[in-house]
Amino acid sequence: MARIDASDLAHRLGRQAEAVCRHYLSNGRRQGGYWQVGDVRNAKGRSMFVRLRDTPKGPAGKWNDAATGEHGDLLDVIRESLGLIDFTDVLEEARSFLSMPQPEPPPAPSRQGRAPAPSGSSEAARRLFAVSQPIAGTIVETYLRKRGITALHGTGSLRFHPRCYYRPEDDGPTETWPAMIAAVTDLGGTISGAHRTWLSPDGSDKAPIDTQRKAMGDLLGHAVRIGVPGDVMAAGEGIETMLSLRQVVPDMAIAPALSAAHLAAILFPSTLRRLYIVRDNDPAGDGARDNLIERANAAGIEAIVLSPALGDCNEDLRLLGLDALRSGIRVQLAPQDVARFMAVAA
Repeated sequence: MARIDASDLAHRLGRQAEAVCRHYLSNGRRQGGYWQVGDVRNAKGRSMFVRLRDTPKGPAGKWNDAATGEHGDLLDVIRESLGLIDFTDVLEEARSFLSMPQPEPPPAPSRQGRAPAPSGSSEAARRLFAVSQPIAGTIVETYLRKRGITALHGTGSLRFHPRCYYRPEDDGPTETWPAMIAAVTDLGGTISGAHRTWLSPDGSDKAPIDTQRKAMGDLLGHAVRIGVPGDVMAAGEGIETMLSLRQVVPDMAIAPALSAAHLAAILFPSTLRRLYIVRDNDPAGDGARDNLIERANAAGIEAIVLSPALGDCNEDLRLLGLDALRSGIRVQLAPQDVARFMAVAA
C-alpha cells in the first residue's frame, strides 16, 4: 500500500472540513463559509476562523487566529486540540478520522514508528521540551522579569509552552495553562526529565491552581543546568532562586535541582573543585546542605554554603533589592571568586 503523506491527508481532511471542525473544535459553530471558535485548542470564543470550502483566498481547512496570529491546516487542529506531541500520532488520528487503513510499517526501525511516550517518562519529557519554544519575548520572560530576574543569557534549558496540560490532584478535568518548561539533564547533557511551572496568561505570576509546579522523568542526581561548569559551580533548589543568584554572579554556572531531596543527591561534574550550595532558609534546605557538604567533601570538592537573608535568594532580590543581594553574596564567596565572577556586577 502506498504511504499517504501529510499534505495529502490535510487535503482529504479539507474535503470534510466541517465534520473535522464539529469533531475536534466542538466549542465553535458555523458562520457562513467558516467555522468560528476561540482557538486551535478548542477554547470557546470567536477569534479563530476555519475555511470550510475552497475559495480564491485559499483551500478548505486552512485557518487563522486573529488574536494570536497563528495559522495552519486541519492536521494542526488535530494535534493541538488533542494535545498530541509526536507527529506520527497526529497522522494516525487523521487516518482514523478518515477511516483510512494505517500505512505499512517501514522496513527498518525509525523515529516515525515510535509509540506514544508513557506519561511522566523521560521520553515524554524530551518530547515536551522539543515542542516548546525559546523564552525570548514570551510570558516566561515576563514572569521572570516580574521576579527581578533580567540576566537571561544562556538559558536555553528553559522554554515556553503556551498550553501545557495540568491535571488536578483531585481527578478534576484536565486544564491547559501557559508554562515554563525546564530541561533536566544528566552530566552528559542528555535530557532525562522536565519541570513545568504553570503561569498566569499574562505572565504576572504563577497560575492560580493548587499545584503550580510538577516534574517528570528521571530526576535523581540530575538538574536544570545553566552555563557550563568548570572548576566552580553553584547548586540550589528552585529555578527562580538560582537565576536570582545569577544576577550578581552572571558568569557562574548554576544547577537548580528542583527540590531539597534532589539537591542532596546532585551528581558532580568531573572538573568540579568548588561547589557553592545555595540553601533555602528552611529545615529541608538545612538537611540538603548538610548531606551535600558531606558528599562534596568525600569527593575532594570544597563546599561553601550561600545563605539568603530572607527565605531564598529571590526573596532577597525582590524584597531587599539587587544591591543588598550582591552585598550579601559577596561576603560569602571565596575571595578569588569575587574577582572572577563579580567583576562585571561590582
